Amino acid sequence: MLLADQAARLETTEVTQKLGTSSERGLSSVQVTEKRRLYGTNELNTPKPPPIWKRYLAQFKDPLIGLLLGSALVSVLTGQFADAISIFVALIIVVSVGFIQEYRSEQALEKLTKLVPPKALVVRDGREVSMLALELVAGDLVILKTGDRVPADIRLITQNGFLVDESSMTGEPEPMAKNAESIVVVGTSQTYSNMAYMGCLVLSGNCRGIVTATGENSQFGEMVKLLSQEEPPRTPLQVSMDKLGQQLSFVSFGVIGFIFLIGMIQGKGVLEMFTMGVSLAVAAIPEGLPIVVTVTLALGVLRMASHQAVVRRLPAVETLGSVDVICSDKTGTLTKGSMAVTEALLSDGSRASIGQLVMLHGEVQHGRSHPLMEALTTACVVCNNVQPTYGKKRTLGNPTEAALMGFAQKLGLEDLRNDWMRVKEIPFTSDSKTMAVQAIYNRDPEQKPLWFVKGAPEILLEKCFLFQTRDGRQNMTTKTRISLNDHATYMMNQGLRVLALAKGEKTPDELIFLGLVGISDPPRPSASKAVAELRKRGVELKMITGDARETALAIAAKLGIGRDFAVSGEEISTLDETELTRLANKANVFYRTSPQHKLKIVKSLQMCGRTVGMVGDGVNDAVAVKKADIGISMGINGTDVCREAADMVLLDDNLQTIVPAIEEGKSIFYNIRNFVTFQLSTSIAALSLIAISTILGLPSPLNAMQVLWINILMDGPPAQSLGLEPSDPDLTKGKPRPRGEKLLNKGIIKRILINATLILSGTFWVLRREYLDDGRLSDHERTMTFTCFVFFDMMNALACRSQTKSIRHLPPNKPLFIAVSLSILGQLLVVYWAPLQSVFQTQSLSFGDMATIILISSSVLVTSEWMKYKSRPQRKQSMPSALREVI
Repeated sequence: MLLADQAARLETTEVTQKLGTSSERGLSSVQVTEKRRLYGTNELNTPKPPPIWKRYLAQFKDPLIGLLLGSALVSVLTGQFADAISIFVALIIVVSVGFIQEYRSEQALEKLTKLVPPKALVVRDGREVSMLALELVAGDLVILKTGDRVPADIRLITQNGFLVDESSMTGEPEPMAKNAESIVVVGTSQTYSNMAYMGCLVLSGNCRGIVTATGENSQFGEMVKLLSQEEPPRTPLQVSMDKLGQQLSFVSFGVIGFIFLIGMIQGKGVLEMFTMGVSLAVAAIPEGLPIVVTVTLALGVLRMASHQAVVRRLPAVETLGSVDVICSDKTGTLTKGSMAVTEALLSDGSRASIGQLVMLHGEVQHGRSHPLMEALTTACVVCNNVQPTYGKKRTLGNPTEAALMGFAQKLGLEDLRNDWMRVKEIPFTSDSKTMAVQAIYNRDPEQKPLWFVKGAPEILLEKCFLFQTRDGRQNMTTKTRISLNDHATYMMNQGLRVLALAKGEKTPDELIFLGLVGISDPPRPSASKAVAELRKRGVELKMITGDARETALAIAAKLGIGRDFAVSGEEISTLDETELTRLANKANVFYRTSPQHKLKIVKSLQMCGRTVGMVGDGVNDAVAVKKADIGISMGINGTDVCREAADMVLLDDNLQTIVPAIEEGKSIFYNIRNFVTFQLSTSIAALSLIAISTILGLPSPLNAMQVLWINILMDGPPAQSLGLEPSDPDLTKGKPRPRGEKLLNKGIIKRILINATLILSGTFWVLRREYLDDGRLSDHERTMTFTCFVFFDMMNALACRSQTKSIRHLPPNKPLFIAVSLSILGQLLVVYWAPLQSVFQTQSLSFGDMATIILISSSVLVTSEWMKYKSRPQRKQSMPSALREVI
């Protein structure tokens, strides 16, 4: 086999010699058998995934899942079947959701194979045969025509107007004209004009070529291997949950050891104390945490769907909240991916601006009102192979020619082509950089045929000896030619692709200059606004493109990305890891890049400790999209491969959709943190209450049914409702949180311990007061303790709605209000309704008793409000001035 950069440099005779084939007869059957034995079939061998049952069980490797599984088994062994059932149900839900999301993400590799055609036309033993593309081997002589998909990497030996859509490889919409000449100076292996690559589509013309590489050895195969090798990184939330699981495991074993040691000192039985320690440790584990996290993420997915963003991998929802840099492909992502003429320079030096209308000298141009504009437009439509759309949304064919036709349609002159009958065409080639059409004017058959030519300004202007004016023609002087070249350069620096147009009466090499047109791939209307909104939220956007430096910098400037520092794909290939990491963090724009370069950029930014989002739409973006912390694909124009590799799909192809998605990601993290604060503070208080009572030899403050009721409240509706807290603009519009920020930082742990201490102190005070009155613990006294703890639980839920804002300044959380109200109503029924009194062994409490409980339990909410108020001035000083004004 031959790699693309090797085959491109060689003459066709050298290629056939090295591959042992013939440019006329192809390979023999014997040669094919031997080559297939050596190199295998022309297939993309995606790795076979493990069995479904293994992938399902792999979900239990998560530390928190493993801890909960262990606690469920212990609950069964100790006879606590209600706890065991609730834990098992939560585990099944969480593990199943994770498995489904992972299974769906693996479909990206399967989508790649759809770009490989099932059949190909091949010459073997001197005969043309149609066969399965997987049977191709290096050295096969392949015939391609319009509409075919290239079945392998092919070195062209002959061609006729061969035009290939390589957007699946490069991401750029401009078709590539091919030739059969060897290349002396080569750039990247995806821009060789004498190579056709597996998976690309033939737009026009035909060719014969020699297969140089098949399957995994092709350029497309390299992308498949990269995609299969890259695993999506664990999200910041997953990392935080792993750490939390490890911390809870440590605490659980510590509780068991501490209770066991105290019991041994008191002379109690080994089995008795071990059973008690294990039971308390199981009670301390927040079995509701995984299900709350899953539900919170799922609700976040639903809310994001209303913003036209579909999340394919559940944990990725929260990742958006920590993204601090987004790498975006240019074509089709930041730009529309469609060409349009935006500027024209007429032959007399007049400049026209083109938007929805064509403006010249401040006047709208339409029809044949301006002779020089008509002459330029005639060249645009006659030297053109696409058909007018007549109101249709898209034009099929060469995007550049479609842009020229669109320009004519804005003038109402698209039918000018009907006035001319085509006689001859000289197609565009990368060598000539021009296209010429000879045509006869239908309305005057006696008139001699004219040549209409379009092409690169630096080439075409050298062939122009005259230029058209309103009064006739004038000689093209050196000064005029230099001036026109300067105009063309200026337009290029604006990010435009510039074409010169001319006509000739004798040959296509003796021309009359008609004008210049500047063609742009317009930025999406929402792109610049999205860049500004992301910057306000501390998210940097870096543009990655296959364009030339000038075009890339011009587009970046238009979008507000900045053009301070740009790095080329060639530089990326030569830099070592350390230098690339430094430059990747510093650069705004990356140009002339390949899929491998995009992957390197993403990895380098991740090595800097940054949380990276990657936005793309093509096959060439898929590898980087998969590797990024959050991969984002366009939904309308995105390829199947890119969508399957992504964590999130923008249904409307609107980059601005990312902004509310990022805010949602931040909100989800803080909601999960609030829930963890609530549940751990309540769990620690309940655990400590029972443990201290046991150690001090006091009667059990709660019976089994009361403990079950408290567990339901800790893991039930009030706790779940904290995951539904509305977004806090001061948090969601602030800077991204650090990548390594823990779910439980020092401030949160302090808050948990303070709340747990208040709950424990208040409840224990009630317990001691009631117990010391008569030396025993009656149902009334146990009811006081039980009810006090439940009310503490509700007040704690209200206190944990925000870590920084007073409850008075928060938007209403209706689900939490309903959950707390129903929980209090349920507690009142347990205390005052006779049927439930017998079940929970409670007694009615007096008005004075309830007033005392409410007063004491409110201490956790009052203290929380006081702490937030006390820290408020200090927080404001550390915030940006704009945010201080909001607060």
